[in-house]
Amino acid sequence: MSTTQRILPKGVSEADFDAALSRFRDIVGADSVLTEGGQLAPYTKIMMAGDDRDYIPSAAVMPTSAEQVQEIVRTCNEFKVPIWTISTGKNLGYGSAAPGETGQVILDLHRMNRIIEVDPDSCTALVEPGVTYQQLYDHIQEKGYKLWLSVPAPSAIAGPVGNTLDRGVGYTPYGEHFMFQCGMEVVLANGEMIRTGMGGIENSTSWQVFKWGYGPYLDGIFSQSNYGVVTKMGMWLMPEPPAYRPFLIQYPDPEDIEEIVEIMRPLRIAQIIPNAVVIVHTLWDAGTHVERKDYYEGPESIPREAIERIKQDEGIGEWNIYAALYGTPEQIEVNWNIIEQAFSKSGKAQIMYGEEAEKRGGGFEYRSALMKGEMNLQEFGLYNWRGGGGSMWFAPVSQAKGSETRDQTELAQQILGKYGFDYVAEYIVGWRDMHHVIDLLYNRQDPEETQRAHDCFAELIDEFAKRGYGLYRTNNEFMEQVAGTFGEPLREVHRTLKQALDPNGILSPGKSGIRL
Repeated sequence: MSTTQRILPKGVSEADFDAALSRFRDIVGADSVLTEGGQLAPYTKIMMAGDDRDYIPSAAVMPTSAEQVQEIVRTCNEFKVPIWTISTGKNLGYGSAAPGETGQVILDLHRMNRIIEVDPDSCTALVEPGVTYQQLYDHIQEKGYKLWLSVPAPSAIAGPVGNTLDRGVGYTPYGEHFMFQCGMEVVLANGEMIRTGMGGIENSTSWQVFKWGYGPYLDGIFSQSNYGVVTKMGMWLMPEPPAYRPFLIQYPDPEDIEEIVEIMRPLRIAQIIPNAVVIVHTLWDAGTHVERKDYYEGPESIPREAIERIKQDEGIGEWNIYAALYGTPEQIEVNWNIIEQAFSKSGKAQIMYGEEAEKRGGGFEYRSALMKGEMNLQEFGLYNWRGGGGSMWFAPVSQAKGSETRDQTELAQQILGKYGFDYVAEYIVGWRDMHHVIDLLYNRQDPEETQRAHDCFAELIDEFAKRGYGLYRTNNEFMEQVAGTFGEPLREVHRTLKQALDPNGILSPGKSGIRL
């Protein structure tokens, strides 16, 4: 990159930046420091409705060890160079591999991809941030371990460290990923290294089995934050059950979401249904393998008549519930009888599993794989729904109560319709909460549509917050706005921690709205 083209980090002189780059090359090797435009192009590809010019890195550095990360961070402190940390960079819908803002240096950890240990007896793993779910899955299969992963939808290319630190979710009984994380190795902003939980004990044998350690519990402050760089993470794996039954329940009408959630909540709390249940709207279920233009080509949101035709053609419901049972055949049969009885009372539900479910349209095959931790990428088919490369995931949380769920659905459809976008959404049922994931799909090649998508997303954030619905994660473009909805006292605590742990503000400035 020529002198006239290069982008310097904010407040860093050209001489200091050159000195920092030289130091980076000494640490990781010249081939692992990227500065040319073509080399940096993969870090500039965004799907969110922001200006491309706001997300251009000054460079990228690719370490292969925690020790190299320590030296990189020390160098950044010396020259005040801001870095933006990524693991696999596949956080599609939430920012991808782009920096938080133009001028940051990407700290790309994808080459730190060692599976340090998988213990089949304690059902634990210890991995580096560049390890992908596919890599870990393949390792477990090669070893013949009877262990299952919990994976997010873009499973094969994403990684457990990045997904867990962003508090992502999967679809097995271990689907609340951060809950099943145990022990971290973290490089702090001053270059020092700590191990959380039991990891501070030399030669600890319980680092991956006891989360809490001694004293204040720290792991949580390194999730969705910029207080340190996680270089190793422990996780709990699910033992393979003796039997597994994925099932599908379909409901025909929009208002049925209220009944579904009221039936589902006690079943989830009691662990009759032990996994993270997904309640999928027609357009999400069809959108993974159907294109919008086959049913409607207008610029406004897709009309009701087209949705009904999709349901008829594809054999799917307005709401499509994907869940599973795990355990012995006897346990499964008992719980299945309870589920059938609960959902059959109103006469609206179609309840099915096995061959009957496989014959229906929608995503039963790939959902069944996800609910047992197997890899697939079918959900990426959603990006063909509208075309044009634009996607932002809007993800508010509610209680698992029918009234709140119906309120959220109606509010989302109203705001999306105002801006001409489709309600492509699903609910993921935790133990007592609902993650309402809406994929706002739009054409990034169209500046006017991109601006509408931006305005729509901003209004969704504000209007949902007014009703008490906060987001559990968001993309780089809207981190500041979302942080503002949680109130200034909390933001002040975040700033205080940032000042204490990173006084030069070099680690991922702006992550989750946290700055000095």
